[in-house]
Amino acid sequence: MDEAYKFLKVVPNPDGSLTRSEFFPAVPPTPQLIADSPSQKQLALSKDIPLTNSNITFMRLFRPTNHTEKLPVIIDFHGGGFILSSAASAPFHEMWTRASAFAPALIISVEYRLAPEHRLPAAYDDAMEAITWVRDQARGVDGCDPWMIELADYSNIYVMGTSAGGNIAYHAGLRALDANISPVQIKGLILNQPYFGGVQRTPSEDRLSHNQALPMSVSDLMWLLSLPLGSDRDHEYSNPLATCHPKMERLPRCLVRGFEGDPLVDRIKGLVKMLDASGVQVVAKIEDGGFHGADIVEDSKLQELCLQIKDFIYSS
Repeated sequence: MDEAYKFLKVVPNPDGSLTRSEFFPAVPPTPQLIADSPSQKQLALSKDIPLTNSNITFMRLFRPTNHTEKLPVIIDFHGGGFILSSAASAPFHEMWTRASAFAPALIISVEYRLAPEHRLPAAYDDAMEAITWVRDQARGVDGCDPWMIELADYSNIYVMGTSAGGNIAYHAGLRALDANISPVQIKGLILNQPYFGGVQRTPSEDRLSHNQALPMSVSDLMWLLSLPLGSDRDHEYSNPLATCHPKMERLPRCLVRGFEGDPLVDRIKGLVKMLDASGVQVVAKIEDGGFHGADIVEDSKLQELCLQIKDFIYSS
């Protein structure tokens, strides 16, 4: 357990909170074009918008430069095992700067509350707050953000997440099915290497239990810190394969991505099969090689992710 804490660069405190080191550096938004800035840094503009003051949550909104037509909107949730990282973390900021320009799309990256200070379902609650904010923008409630007024196509919304964020996107998609979000229309979910678990190890978890990107001892610790107290990894938040959710068949089309070098790949494949068996239209992209979080650190994998997002949101 001590080694898992060291891997994550966190220290547990007596009150149950964590002292976190900077796993990824945070970067500020860029709300305006910067004179004499390298061109690759000007692919998209970004700004931070408060979400819920009491929870100290916010959204980082990305828009491509030099676009005036209406664009799809992607509501995204970052990775980090529910306990680490931020919408302002450099890898996620860079990912969305590039994807916003390449797709193109308006992208809302949500700063949700982290565990163990705020155990699940706090992140799911924050996800619905973000979806509700988009709905209120569409309805013109309490004023509207100028970028949303100019560019947002509220009939073309996607909910996305990477790793733990993919887990959040899945559960937010289920919650949104019975929520009053009109006139917003969620057209799809994008689950990028979604983070799920279970008590019984899968063959890929056994085979890759000591991999360097996501050792299973580290995964176990993140679940221990994020699930409701007293829960095990077969909880519905962690293991959707344990019981097929009754609302699953109503989900919109899904893009599900994974890598064979990720210990979670068997669970990702299992989710694809369950979605397909429920009648959900699924686009599965399970690639050879790779590892958990590969598109955060490998430029070629990030380019593949951007291309697959573009194909998914601009195809019917």
